[in-house]
Amino acid sequence: MSRNKIGSMKKEIFGIIMMAIMLAGCDPGTGHLTGVQGRRVFYPEVPLGMVYIPSGSYTMGQSDEDVPFLHQSRSKVASVFAFYIDNTEITNNEYREFVEWVKDSIMLERVYENALNLNVDGIVIKDEISDEQLGDMLNHSDVYFDESAGEWKVWADEFDPGDPYFRENFNLSWSMKGITDFQILPLVSDLYLKPNERWYNMRQIDVNQLTFKYYWVDIREAAKRGEVNIKRNGFKPESGGSGGEPTNRSLDPQHRDLKTPTTNFVGEPIGLDENLGWFNTKGENNAIRGHSNRGQFIIEEQIRVYPDTLCWIRDFTYSFNDPMVNMYFWHIAYDNYPVVGVTWKQAKAFSHWRTQKLNSWLSKQGMTWVQDFRLPTEAEWEFASRGGLKQSPYPWGGPYIRNSNGCMLANFKPMRGRYVDDGGFYPVKAYSYNPNGFGLYCMSGNVAEWTETAYDESVYEFSNDMNPDYRYYALDWDPPTLKRKVIRGGSWKDIGYYLQNGTRTYEFQDTTKSYIGFRCVQTHIGRGGTDFDREGGDNARSDIEL
Repeated sequence: MSRNKIGSMKKEIFGIIMMAIMLAGCDPGTGHLTGVQGRRVFYPEVPLGMVYIPSGSYTMGQSDEDVPFLHQSRSKVASVFAFYIDNTEITNNEYREFVEWVKDSIMLERVYENALNLNVDGIVIKDEISDEQLGDMLNHSDVYFDESAGEWKVWADEFDPGDPYFRENFNLSWSMKGITDFQILPLVSDLYLKPNERWYNMRQIDVNQLTFKYYWVDIREAAKRGEVNIKRNGFKPESGGSGGEPTNRSLDPQHRDLKTPTTNFVGEPIGLDENLGWFNTKGENNAIRGHSNRGQFIIEEQIRVYPDTLCWIRDFTYSFNDPMVNMYFWHIAYDNYPVVGVTWKQAKAFSHWRTQKLNSWLSKQGMTWVQDFRLPTEAEWEFASRGGLKQSPYPWGGPYIRNSNGCMLANFKPMRGRYVDDGGFYPVKAYSYNPNGFGLYCMSGNVAEWTETAYDESVYEFSNDMNPDYRYYALDWDPPTLKRKVIRGGSWKDIGYYLQNGTRTYEFQDTTKSYIGFRCVQTHIGRGGTDFDREGGDNARSDIEL
């Protein structure tokens, strides 16, 4: 492309931008405050597979006196804002979509990154992948803005497949026109198990390479005023001092990024909020505080996504559960069964991926983003589990676990050695048994469920009565007690006590269990009233009318 054509294209783009600015600023208006005009009307939608839970208040905790566990099951009146929640636990097939997406993404990365090196084991592939074919793998436009150079550039003239800039600034696409399997296989061969690791010489993906990278913003750390994340420098005191003295406490400047603190806390720590105020001519300061670099609060996560199938063996000694190891996650017969063997971190990673998946689609449709998918707080989970029934011990009401015909109302362990009396043995399909008043299945039994809340026996004593929650993101050197997360609902191997709405227990965030799954929630955007059909749009002039 000639320089004249590039210059002409730059002028056209600049002219379009300036015209848009002029049109936006030429509206004389009425002189009155009208707000920004031209914004769309928002109509909330219930995400597929979810149920709308309106705002409400209830009494958290046990519905009946529980003397042995009185300290950790105190009652507390609290209010919860409206949200959406999955009507079933996340199933094997739904989680498998996440695994397949990660696998495809990594495979595509390998094709792109290894395309320049086509000499595999001494065999040179003659049919090379051309630069044009690599270009088709990128979702790009003809012109892009180079931030480092501060100018617009023509993509076709600047493309270099070896330059990581193009991978970082454009999304890869599977629309690889004209690329054959003969070209792809040598580029992704290292993603498969090595020959000595294969069973009956079957070529299978090495699941240890299936890692998902995502980012989240630590807004709680950023919101602190003059506070920083300071931790004791390990468990061994440094020479000439005690590990408990302030001089031997250390700061993690990357905020949970490092495994071990390396430097002592000296001087101004990274992360301390700054005085961003402005002094007027009189000397008054508007007292605005904040951070000049928010990048320090953007946390990078990378985690393996494949479930731990060996948890079926690890959880039970002297028990034959080998068939569940071999078949439970991947076989089509278990597609609609709840996924198990995922850690608390993996459940959070799934929620982030689900958010990216939906927001990417909304962007393509020209629609605005919505709230993130996430794990429910303990208060949200219990409110949803009660199904609108106050002071009820179980999601179906109670006080019994059997109906009038003597049939069990959930999948649990009714009596010692009697796993089958409820109609199941291991987990059953996620939509088994009758739903509660909100239309949610298996809030009691089947599999216990991760929540966002960190476990503390006294949390009801100090948590807020508005959206109560307690979070602690445990660091690597924290004691195990700080790595506990609340699980709710009981499971197929638990007794009836754990099926109660108010029963709370815990599991460690880095462990996998054959009886723990999860479901996602999403905070509602709007008033959160009971009449969902009137939540969006301009039907009502005031929220009070709802």
